[in-house]
Amino acid sequence: MDKQRILIVDDEEVNRAVLNEMFKDEYDTLEAENGQDAISKIEDNQDIALILLDVVMPVLNGFGVLDYMQEHDLLEEIPVILITSESVKDSEGEAYSYGVADVMHKPFYPHIVKRRSKNLIELYQNKHNMEIRLKEQEKAIREQEKENLQNSEFMIDALSSVIEFRSAETGEHIRRIKYFTRIMLKYLMKYFPEYGLTPEQVDEIARASALHDIGKIGIPDAILLKPGRLTPEEFEVMKTHTTIGCDILEKLRGNQSGDFYRYCYDICRYHHERWDGNGYPDHLVGDEIPISAQIVAIADVYDALVSPRVYKSPYANNIAYDMIMNGECGQFSPDVLECFGLAKVDFFNIVEVIKMFDFS
Repeated sequence: MDKQRILIVDDEEVNRAVLNEMFKDEYDTLEAENGQDAISKIEDNQDIALILLDVVMPVLNGFGVLDYMQEHDLLEEIPVILITSESVKDSEGEAYSYGVADVMHKPFYPHIVKRRSKNLIELYQNKHNMEIRLKEQEKAIREQEKENLQNSEFMIDALSSVIEFRSAETGEHIRRIKYFTRIMLKYLMKYFPEYGLTPEQVDEIARASALHDIGKIGIPDAILLKPGRLTPEEFEVMKTHTTIGCDILEKLRGNQSGDFYRYCYDICRYHHERWDGNGYPDHLVGDEIPISAQIVAIADVYDALVSPRVYKSPYANNIAYDMIMNGECGQFSPDVLECFGLAKVDFFNIVEVIKMFDFS
């Protein structure tokens, strides 16, 4: 095993010789006769375990070395024992203000210097090892969180896609809704800071959007798969997919109580609410509608317009955009409509790119 390395900094050769003799059996030693020489040694050797530093030296004194180490954030990495003469005891307080590990006075007792040095090397090494372990643990936790997130994403997509396949759709509706939702939220976060959205919330809301229509699993096939427009009575049944979805989420909830579950619930229940109160199921008005549901609502309407359905052909991008902006698909908040306007080109591009592929 390689020996640890100690740097001895003193302008008096006899002091360096004494210290070198003390440590040479257990450690590799480097010597410097002034502060400038010490800095060169520090720059050339990345594995110094301890520095024994004199104060009064020509060219550059010990505090000059401490200035350099402080500037380069080395005092937390390398312990320093300042060795000072009796005539400069007043420098002890200044030395500790730099963050030196210990201060000893000349004439020093070799066995004391050696013992303190060994203790400090072990202390800093243990600290370093602990930091490494903590970083490894943090990395492992982040990797586990990433894996859990991927598993969660897979299960959400799998669960939500059941509805699409049952509806004889391509399975891409969910993916597009997440794209549209994320784009809208990013514009909202950038241009409407009053909503207080964070990147983490944007990610959670986008993931939660995949479950917006989960309640359709409880809608009878005769209504869900009807190749034409629904009667008023059938449409009332279709409306219940919002509350059915919430019932499903409640049963799947388990110990979930954080923001992600709240986003899932709000989006599932309120994505058909409208700004003027003419939506369903609760006829919420204005800001009573959670912003997460407002965003998913406009994404859902746009995707429904530009996608083929059993009862209609797809509308062109610009026509779908104008229908929403003109209020033909229900009223949306001014803020959400402004974000939709900002996202117009992004939405068009997503639709056009998807048209290039066959997802059937």
